Amino acid sequence: MTARKVRIVTADDDPQLLRLIARNLEFEGYDVATAGDGMLALEQVERMVPDLVLLDVMMPKMDGFTVCQRIRAFSTVPIIIVTARGQDQEKVKGLDLGADDYLSKPFSVEELLARVRAVLRRTQFRSDESLAGRAAITTIGALSVDYAQHLVMRSDQEVTLTPTEYRLLAYLAQNVGRVITQDLLLEHVWGADYIGESHMLQVNVNRLRQKVEVDPTHPQYLKTRVGIGYLLVAPS
Repeated sequence: MTARKVRIVTADDDPQLLRLIARNLEFEGYDVATAGDGMLALEQVERMVPDLVLLDVMMPKMDGFTVCQRIRAFSTVPIIIVTARGQDQEKVKGLDLGADDYLSKPFSVEELLARVRAVLRRTQFRSDESLAGRAAITTIGALSVDYAQHLVMRSDQEVTLTPTEYRLLAYLAQNVGRVITQDLLLEHVWGADYIGESHMLQVNVNRLRQKVEVDPTHPQYLKTRVGIGYLLVAPS
């Protein structure tokens, strides 16, 4: 039986760049659907149910930020936001809205493919990230992480997380009570190439707090150790 190809939706209002991206992704064996505006991108995501979405920020009809927000209302599919180089505020805004990663224009084909592979790799949960000789479930106060099912519950209610958010929370849960440095978290969740990108970690920690904390402004579970890193603890 032939394995299903990985499906990618890529959206950009530059037809030449869109063709270049699609051609290189298809050459790597991906099944690609393209969109020249935000509305069509959203329709493609709803129709295709892809494994990954590449979204340019500046698009007609609906910008990439709005598309990202709309997608997050019904899907946890990994999203890469494509921004202008040097526009850090765009990167942070995209991550805040639920994107998993970013790519800055202009970019090389090698950089594009590396980012795509990195994000897709983070959606694949290896055995050493599940049971790995540990208890199948870690319980911290009203919060529980089921590694076998990749399921997070808070007070018997399922918490919907993106693959990146799950990996971050699961790693902290496997090291409950221990402070994990920022660089160690970045390397484990995103990969060694992301060490030093503290904004990536900070935005995802903030997103996690919005989902697991009763009051995200006064976190009881996900604590910060300023200048060091983060730890997961049971509420006192």
